[in-house]
Amino acid sequence: MKVSKRYSGKARIEMIPLIDVVFLLLVAFIFMMMSMVVHRGIPVDLPQSSTSCVDKKDFISIGVRADGKIFLEKEEVTLDELLSRLSSRHDKFLEMKVVIMGDKKAPYERVISVMDMVRKSGIVSLSLETKWKE
Repeated sequence: MKVSKRYSGKARIEMIPLIDVVFLLLVAFIFMMMSMVVHRGIPVDLPQSSTSCVDKKDFISIGVRADGKIFLEKEEVTLDELLSRLSSRHDKFLEMKVVIMGDKKAPYERVISVMDMVRKSGIVSLSLETKWKE
């Protein structure tokens, strides 16, 4: 028995499955690139506006003067004392928030050192206080 072959014209490439595959590859590459992003520096949660409110019971203020001296709740401390006090307070209350008030002429490396001590103590909610510009 002889089978006849019929050619009905040119072969077609279906575009919709091809578009689906390309889209899935694009999404996969985007997710891979997002996982490769390295965040350098200290994450800082800056206040949005003057209407933001922080509850006083879970709020610690740290001041850095222009001469580099550090103050925890208006009491002068060293970096090591700051770390130990923040760690002990963080152990008592896990949702502790820290606001750093640095003088605009304070050494930048001193403010970064304070931020490092806050992170080492385990506190993750950190804000920098600034003046409102009118």
